[in-house]
Amino acid sequence: MKLSVVILAAGRGKRMRSALPKVLQPLGGEPLLAHVIEGARPLSPEQTVVVIGHGAEAVREAFGEAPLHWAEQHEQLGTGHAVMQALPQIPDDHVVLVLYGDVPLVSPATQKALVEAATDSVAVLTAELPDPSGYGRILRNSEGLVEGIVEHKDASPEQRGIREINTGLLAAPAGRLRDWLSRVGNDNAQGEYYLTDIIALAASDGVPVRGVVAHDDSEIQGVNNRIQLAEAEAILRGRRAQALMEDGVTLADPTRIDIRGRVECGRDVFIDANVLLEGEVQLGDGVHIGPGCVIRNSQIAAGTVIDAHTVLEQARVGSDARIGPFARLRPGSHLAARARIGNFVETKNVELGEGSKVNHLSYIGDATVGRDVNVGAGTITCNYDGANKHQTIIGDGAFIGSDTQLVAPVTVGAHATIGAGSTINKDAPAGELTLSRSKQKTLEGWKRPQKK
Repeated sequence: MKLSVVILAAGRGKRMRSALPKVLQPLGGEPLLAHVIEGARPLSPEQTVVVIGHGAEAVREAFGEAPLHWAEQHEQLGTGHAVMQALPQIPDDHVVLVLYGDVPLVSPATQKALVEAATDSVAVLTAELPDPSGYGRILRNSEGLVEGIVEHKDASPEQRGIREINTGLLAAPAGRLRDWLSRVGNDNAQGEYYLTDIIALAASDGVPVRGVVAHDDSEIQGVNNRIQLAEAEAILRGRRAQALMEDGVTLADPTRIDIRGRVECGRDVFIDANVLLEGEVQLGDGVHIGPGCVIRNSQIAAGTVIDAHTVLEQARVGSDARIGPFARLRPGSHLAARARIGNFVETKNVELGEGSKVNHLSYIGDATVGRDVNVGAGTITCNYDGANKHQTIIGDGAFIGSDTQLVAPVTVGAHATIGAGSTINKDAPAGELTLSRSKQKTLEGWKRPQKK
């Protein structure tokens, strides 16, 4: 069976009150539309056609490199009209799965069940809600097939007691869908062509209409305003937290973790409360993440501890390292095994060797630091001259005294010692003590000024 996916993404989204098209609103670190595309990917469709309208160029640009086909709906004339814009790109022997760019949480399993039910029929996705008020009700015949959909305002008291509702998602053979849509009219209050009108046409043609019930009604959560966007975020956050725990990760509080991307974890990983993981994050066996940390696009090897309120961005950390609390690793920070970054230390574009330590209140940028180096508190690599960045190189076993300024470009040799309070702007030889200090003196008899 060949499958084409059509995603309706042309809506303006006025209730968002945003200049950004609705399908580009962020959910879990990615646009709404990205979740819909990703949800259909496991079905291996022959093609995915996205129907765009409002903000079309912005949507195209956001997914410029994705293997998508595009169809434009210049006038917003309803869901049936939107699907008609995509059909010229779809052969008659395909099954068409219609998804919505603002319904981002439908699982691949539910989509697969919908497609499989549509090989010789129309399949509509339904859901059973505790309170179905306002939704169209699904009417089934004695054989369990769908024979109609009645809107809430038109339903009888008995029909309003039905809890199974229409979600709007459906799948159908492309050739038949093309025929039915050509027969759909717009004789309604909105003057629009509704996709759901094909249900009655299919029934009148003797084609079975099968209802596939979503197992979790959170799957059909649509996003039309900021409140619903926050609700969808909570659902997605819960799903991702559950997936981590099913993979063996311990979460101190599953309701207080944000995963905005893809996370790979080894065994016995512990993540404390209020942690944010963004982009592509890899955590090795036994990694411990303290509370309040932010980790973006980073790899952390086995046994490493990240203490509270530490930020890592595009960093790579070796095994059994320790970072934080209150540390910041900026892009290009690469720490070898057993390295130590302490409180209020910031690094950027750094290679920190195995066993090396930068424990307190320091900035190390554009530097290569060897093995077993100790960098004292308050040390700064002065890497920027106002126009260009320059490198600092520190050899294995060097000791950098507290409150040192290393004015790049500069090299500190292996096992060299830099005296505390020094400003080093020339290379320091290996194995020697180098320092720069003005002579200390005491002014005898000096007294502090007094307030008048």
